[in-house]
Amino acid sequence: MRRKLVAANWKMNGSSASNAQWVTAWRRVSPPCDVVVCAPFVYLAQVGEALAAGSAQLGAQNLSEQTPGAFTGEVAGEMLADLGCRWVIVGHSERRAMYGETNELVAKKAARAIALGLKPIVCVGETLAERDGGRTLEVVSAQMAAVLAQCTVAQLAEAAIAYEPVWAIGTGRTATPAQAQEVHAAVRAQLAQADAPAAQRTRILYGGSVKPANAGELFAQPDIDGGLIGGASLVAADFAAICAAAK
Repeated sequence: MRRKLVAANWKMNGSSASNAQWVTAWRRVSPPCDVVVCAPFVYLAQVGEALAAGSAQLGAQNLSEQTPGAFTGEVAGEMLADLGCRWVIVGHSERRAMYGETNELVAKKAARAIALGLKPIVCVGETLAERDGGRTLEVVSAQMAAVLAQCTVAQLAEAAIAYEPVWAIGTGRTATPAQAQEVHAAVRAQLAQADAPAAQRTRILYGGSVKPANAGELFAQPDIDGGLIGGASLVAADFAAICAAAK
């Protein structure tokens, strides 16, 4: 039985004061699942210290594929590990769409994270045009193939994959449980072609306007092992309600 995992992606939000309020509220929560909080780089130390004795692990939202050196503005995985990060989001659709991250670059970042003992949450997903064109499984399969060229399924089984339909992120639209389950099942089948036992251990999360109202139905699907939560994770009570749906 795969234990559910729910990850908060705060994106470019937060302040020292609001972060402290969030963590104070979270300390009253006893989640029935594994929890990761991915804060902006500049707040990782603050949030990590506040979460240290609690029920959530620290994650970052990105990392460089490079080793430390002359890469102005980048953040090395070694730095994340030094701050106590256990997890890191890789290949979020916003990174792909706004900053030109390719499938190959995402794969390199995933491999870099794994090499440093970090657990990547590897994001895959299609645009609205790709879904309307009937290319969802083709697009997601290609994204996964690039990662599998750099990482083994056994390594991914210790990390996580997140299916996030781009058309459902921050739009209020959500893939139906059946739509999400279809893609999750396809991803697991692709993993199983290389390593069936490890594929069964791999947690595949859903991300795309998950809210307390729809989390339970999504998480009840056989191949949906939790969620990567964006906007709803900014309110501790809403995030706690989503985590509660993972019981």
